[in-house]
Amino acid sequence: MRVSVLASGSKGNSIFVEMDGMRFLVDAGISARQIQKGLATLAVDIASINGVFITHEHRDHIKGLVTLSRKYHLPIFTRSDTFRSMYCVQDIPQECFHDIGDFLRIGSVSVGAFNLSHDAADPVGYTIEGSQKFTVATDLGFVTSSVQAAMESSDVLVLEANHDPDMLKNGSYPWPLKRRIMSNRGHLSNSDAAWALVRLKEKPPKVFLAHLSEKNNRPLLARDTVRDILTEQGMQTGIELQLASQEEIVSL
Repeated sequence: MRVSVLASGSKGNSIFVEMDGMRFLVDAGISARQIQKGLATLAVDIASINGVFITHEHRDHIKGLVTLSRKYHLPIFTRSDTFRSMYCVQDIPQECFHDIGDFLRIGSVSVGAFNLSHDAADPVGYTIEGSQKFTVATDLGFVTSSVQAAMESSDVLVLEANHDPDMLKNGSYPWPLKRRIMSNRGHLSNSDAAWALVRLKEKPPKVFLAHLSEKNNRPLLARDTVRDILTEQGMQTGIELQLASQEEIVSL
């Protein structure tokens, strides 16, 4: 399995996953040109992508979809309500849309979609399973029991660590936006991410901390907060933490 976060943050999100001969993107929230260039640095031809899985319809997760569908004819998978809520739905060829429901088999791997709590039409996280298991859970206000179950036994996990609560509360955002971010339909804090890892029975050996806020978090603060909580609980050993970036490709 190969996982590379092409971009992660409020300006755009996209993840490349390769497993058992299959190649996927999870989200396409940067331009198709940026995705193509990012994949090229990984020696991956964009035309070899077997599908694009969309977590939800917010612009920072779907910005590149029109070009990806029109120029490269890539199949796009998500829930039907998410398709209907996309700002660009009329510009994407309908034959590119595929409703994933809860489960899909593509080639040698299985892809599962699980519900997330976020202020979107029908947001989901994904598991991709073959010889190994990959899971992505970002853009969620809290970790439900079903999300916790989906993350179990992952070999690689991409998990949101969006903000530090004190930085958010004392920062420049207007109060309605702060309240949205802190709500059960907002985003996970650094400590939320850490405790989600603590509660896992089978810990992932590799974790990307993703969707870090540029104004309400700092990369080292996110990593240290998660690491400190794991250490306090006697659980840090054996988990490799990597910080996803808005500007640079990060691979595990």
